[in-house]
Amino acid sequence: MTKATAGVLKKATAISSRRSYNSTHPLGEASVSLWTEALFAAELLLLHAAPVYYGLGVPRGDGSGVVIIPGFLGTDTYLMELHAWLTRMGYQPYYSGIGINADCPNLLVKPRLNKTIEKALTDTGRKVHLIGHSLGGILARSAAAQWEDAVASVITLGSPFRGLFMHKAVLRAAEAVRKQIIEQRGPGVLPSCYTGQCTCNFLASLRRNLPKSIQQTAIYTRHDGVVDWKCCVTGKGKCDFEVAGTHIGMAFNPSAYAIMAERLAQAQCD
Repeated sequence: MTKATAGVLKKATAISSRRSYNSTHPLGEASVSLWTEALFAAELLLLHAAPVYYGLGVPRGDGSGVVIIPGFLGTDTYLMELHAWLTRMGYQPYYSGIGINADCPNLLVKPRLNKTIEKALTDTGRKVHLIGHSLGGILARSAAAQWEDAVASVITLGSPFRGLFMHKAVLRAAEAVRKQIIEQRGPGVLPSCYTGQCTCNFLASLRRNLPKSIQQTAIYTRHDGVVDWKCCVTGKGKCDFEVAGTHIGMAFNPSAYAIMAERLAQAQCD
C-alpha cells in the first residue's frame, strides 16, 4: 500500500459515522442539495488524471470476478469506466445484466443478477465481489445475503441501505416507478412493492446481517445531493469510508477507486 492510498484509507476511517438507520424505514424526504450533483463531471476529469486510474500505486487483482451494478434509473452503460479499470487492475469484471434499474428489486436480483453472479463463479472458480452504485449497492447487499458462501466482499457507493431518505425529486421519481411496476407487473408483485414495507425475499435478505466471511465496504460522501449520507454507512468504523464528491460522481471518484483497490485486495481469496 502506498503512503497516498494509506492516507485516503486512514482519513476515510477516521471520519466515518457510527450512526445507523433501520432498513425498514418508509420513504422520507432528505434535506440535501440536488444542484451540487452537477459537479460530478469534475470527478470524471480528476479520475483520468489520477494514478489509480492507471493502476499505479495500488494492489493488483487476482483474476476474481467482480459484478458491478448500476443505480436507480441507470444501466450498466455508465459503469464502463469502472469496468475498464477493473480489467486493467487484473480482475474479471461483469456487468450486472439487470437492464434499467427501474423494476421490482426482487425481480432484478432473481433471476437477472443471480444469473450474472453464477456465471462469474463458474468462469473464475473463485468467490465473487459485488460493487453497487446507489440503489445498485442495495441490490448488491441483498444478493450477498443470498449468496453467503459465494461472495468475498460487497462494496457500496453512496447506497442508502439503512434508510430511504432522498431528495424530494428522487422520491417523486421512485413513486412513479412504483406505480409503473404495479401497473405492468400486476399480481406478479406484492402490493407494497418498491416500498420499505414490502415482504419480498429481496428486503428480507437485505435486513439480514451479512456474515463475517463477507467483507463490507461502504463508501459515502457528506456532500451527497441525492440521499441522506447517514443512511449509507454500516456504523462500523473499519467498514465506512468518506470521500469528497457527489452522489452521481461516486462511480468516477478517484478516492473511491483507491479505496476499492485496497479493499478488493484485502478480500482476495485463494
